[in-house]
Amino acid sequence: MAGAFGSLVSDWASLYANSSALRTAIGFLHIGGLVVSGGRAIVMDRETILAFRRSDSDRADAIHDLRASHPLVIGGLTVVTLSGLLLLGADLDSYLVSTTFWIKMGCILLLSLNGWWMVRATRAAENASSAWPTLRQTALVSLVLWTATTLLGAALPNVG
Repeated sequence: MAGAFGSLVSDWASLYANSSALRTAIGFLHIGGLVVSGGRAIVMDRETILAFRRSDSDRADAIHDLRASHPLVIGGLTVVTLSGLLLLGADLDSYLVSTTFWIKMGCILLLSLNGWWMVRATRAAENASSAWPTLRQTALVSLVLWTATTLLGAALPNVG
């Protein structure tokens, strides 16, 4: 890495490596953001899947809850993303060559695209019960991707 960017990354990596308080804070933000965003998303995925076979009134309640959850999930993901960038910068050379890291990034991209699709499906399901199969599908995909991303995050420091 050359130039100002390389110097910035090197300085950050040194600061991070030499501060247990900083490592703890960044790690907490990453895990805490995951717990908040992923936890809420998984709860809502479950509610959405169960509402699929319920009454229109129950579905309306599920849609309301789902819409209300989006800011919390997006906020948590923002914290995860920012802390993840800091973690990446702390060991850039290792992560850039890590297959596990790139698979995790792919899952995060898919999770984000699925979230975008879920927002669209939620809007459609408000007006048409025919949109519920798509909404249910996005909830199922979300469950798989949250689980896979979490597993890959746990594996990353251990398998590279």
